[in-house]
Amino acid sequence: MKKMLAFALVLAMVLSFFSFASAEDVATVIEQAQTMTLEELFKKAIEESNGKDFYAVGNSSRGKSALPLFVEELQKIDPSYTLNWDWQQPKENKIFDQLEKDVNGANHVMSMTLIQDGNQIQSKMLETGVLLNFVPKDWIEAEGVAKENNEYPLALQTLNKVFEFNNLGEKTYTNMWDFVAEGEAPLFMGVNSELVGKNFLYMMTNEKYATWAKDAYEAWAGKNQAYDDLIEDMKLDAEDLGLTGENANYGLAWVYLWCEKYNEQTDDGPICNTLVTTSAKDQAGLLVYSKLRSVEETAESSVNNITVAAYQDGYVGIGGYAYKHYLMLTKTSPLPWTSCALIAFMTTTKDGFKAWGKDMGGYAPVPACMQDHSKDGYVDGVDTYPAKNDRGYDWWLNEGHLVVEDPAYCASVSGQMSDWIDGIVNAK
Repeated sequence: MKKMLAFALVLAMVLSFFSFASAEDVATVIEQAQTMTLEELFKKAIEESNGKDFYAVGNSSRGKSALPLFVEELQKIDPSYTLNWDWQQPKENKIFDQLEKDVNGANHVMSMTLIQDGNQIQSKMLETGVLLNFVPKDWIEAEGVAKENNEYPLALQTLNKVFEFNNLGEKTYTNMWDFVAEGEAPLFMGVNSELVGKNFLYMMTNEKYATWAKDAYEAWAGKNQAYDDLIEDMKLDAEDLGLTGENANYGLAWVYLWCEKYNEQTDDGPICNTLVTTSAKDQAGLLVYSKLRSVEETAESSVNNITVAAYQDGYVGIGGYAYKHYLMLTKTSPLPWTSCALIAFMTTTKDGFKAWGKDMGGYAPVPACMQDHSKDGYVDGVDTYPAKNDRGYDWWLNEGHLVVEDPAYCASVSGQMSDWIDGIVNAK
């Protein structure tokens, strides 16, 4: 019995050592990979994964389009290269549980992930070490690369959700506070059905965006001191929630009103399909900009029936918000070199980003990856649907005033703010 016990202890120590060594090996690979060019990474991937099985998991199914192009690139170097790949897309926010179980289990399958929801990424993936960040050398050195808020964790793309309204009625929306005015009921996905929307509300209390809310309120022609008392009362709420920004009460007041008024919808597709109809006069919403690409023009529905609020001359305040898709390796990645090569391919080349870059409203940090969508509304050279002419990443961030997700900030306030938001929504 003593010998069996001793053997079991030794075996446990050996298995523990190899599990730890595996995680250390992935970190070492990342450290080395960050000094290599794309071609060098391709060669390492060929050595590592030729003929093997590669598993990845993502919030976006478009990874299935990127992987065959990646294999083709490697076959240009080695025509005999093959890769048996599988790209999974969990539903209902189960990706975090799947990654945790894979990393902490005995059999590690997942090599990398494409993932969204900065709040949970920060608290469940980065702070726990489940996922490891990799930044390609070619990405760092790319001309015009937008590094701010895109480097840690590494962003594949920034996507925008923007304020839109049906322009066939009498209402006008020229200020962010118009969307929370008395009698409004803007269409919006529920804050707990797509958590990036909740992250947006957290970010509204960040001093940068709270100041935008303050400036917009002071410029709001229709205010008539409508919410002065609420904004004053929000100083106490901000203090109770641990928000220290000087203007946090303005952001918090806007969040309060938004949660109180929005009309909860199941998905952005139906929101778009509603807003573009002739029967949706005086309705507004906050939704993914790219949904306009799939509107079918009929007598009852047209892109020309809606206005993108921020595209109006003189519009004041936030035009919407931005969330991101991030790319990272699991700390127990079975094929770390291949993962690094794929991430570099997706983030530094037009072909690698092609699956995402084909639509407006999704922006790669590396300009060379992007396709031009500034004339998506043109038909036979005529500007037919102006709302579809995407003004681009820089415009949306600087002039369109998007509220941009910051994983660290979201994680720092979500603990106290989540229940506060839910309380408002549930009391409607």
